[in-house]
Amino acid sequence: MDIFLQQILNGLVLGSIYALIALGYTMVYGIMGLINFAHGEVTMIGAMVTISVLGLFSSMGLALPGPVLVLLAIMVAIPTCMLLGFVIERVAYRPLRNAPRLAPLITAIGLSIVLQNVAILIWGRNYISFPSLLPHNPLDFFGASITDLQIVIIFLALALMVGLLIMVEKTKLGRAMRATSQNPAVAGLMGVNVNTIISTTFVIGAGLGAIAGVMVAANYDQAHSHMGFIIGLKAFTAAVLGGSATLAAPWSAVCCSG
Repeated sequence: MDIFLQQILNGLVLGSIYALIALGYTMVYGIMGLINFAHGEVTMIGAMVTISVLGLFSSMGLALPGPVLVLLAIMVAIPTCMLLGFVIERVAYRPLRNAPRLAPLITAIGLSIVLQNVAILIWGRNYISFPSLLPHNPLDFFGASITDLQIVIIFLALALMVGLLIMVEKTKLGRAMRATSQNPAVAGLMGVNVNTIISTTFVIGAGLGAIAGVMVAANYDQAHSHMGFIIGLKAFTAAVLGGSATLAAPWSAVCCSG
């Protein structure tokens, strides 16, 4: 029973991370009908940028609490990944928006390979340690063990998913996203800037991916340039399983993919 409970807790932690990454796949699919296979690499870059910024802070000798340093590093990684998501949409996907569906699929795979090799050139092929700045105190839970960091990961992921759902359902931007998802031509006639909405979708998904990448690196205390492919593949599986009921109405899968 202890082992079963431990696996449940492990699944909750990893599932929370994969859910954030899966939302990036679900959002893009829901609004454009294509899979952004480069999304896993965006997640990886978020983790690597965070580690690089933390290394810079260490060399500068900043005497701040560990969680504060990590938060500041994340504040650099999120805009970096958002900018990358914006560039990916403008350069790789927008020119192929009306092309046969095979073209953007091949482009996405090629872009994933390009980003992975760029990461290898910058950070190398070896594993990079995540600085020991966050607490990993084990807590006993009916015979199973979970750290305080993992509890933070679960609740932070849940808060982000709820926030995204509220944004999609209750805000003007969310209504524009849902309208673009249903019929881009009609949404454009109603005054929605379709190009802006699609770019915003990529940007939001990239921001969530950056946070998820930091969660992975902090949970395992390491990151590497090939991690994006594996976690991206697992998150894509989660998106398919969680969003299978939403292939006809993709936006209602925002919570299901978690």
